[in-house]
Amino acid sequence: MNTLKEKYNDEIVSSLVEKFNYDSVMEVPKVDKIVVNMGVGDAVQNTKALDAAVEELAQITGQKPVITKAKKSIAGFRLREGMPIGAKVTLRGERMYDFLQKLIDVSLPRVRDFRGISNKAFDGRGNYTLGVKEQLIFPEINYDQVNKVRGMDVVIVTTADSDEEASELLTKLGMPFQK
Repeated sequence: MNTLKEKYNDEIVSSLVEKFNYDSVMEVPKVDKIVVNMGVGDAVQNTKALDAAVEELAQITGQKPVITKAKKSIAGFRLREGMPIGAKVTLRGERMYDFLQKLIDVSLPRVRDFRGISNKAFDGRGNYTLGVKEQLIFPEINYDQVNKVRGMDVVIVTTADSDEEASELLTKLGMPFQK
């Protein structure tokens, strides 16, 4: 069992029940899923770029990504409806906790001039979105094999009803928010 999940079950649940006065432990918010999305804008001209992005996303998450397609045609971008333009992975269960632990303990501290992540990126419903500027912060990516630096979005979906509860949950899990 993952150490982050053990920490959640042993320590965090009881402290959140104490802080927010929940009637049952089933009310305590938990991390539901993590969605990692990588948009590949240059996939319109170069289809090999999408293959490289899919490969890198699979290495980072340990799961095969789903290729996302354009919903609308945009003539200015030479984009047609249905063209592949990105990749995403939805992580749940054990892989989700492994990815979250790797993100908190290894990847985020590798960001240049890192002073913590913003605590204003909550959506009002207890979900947190984090933008990563380059995939090189993840230890699985070999710097020599990267042909283009790409960013990605990491969305942490929680069962919390408010941003305050989700913020407290992620802080207790070890998310390095700015002071």
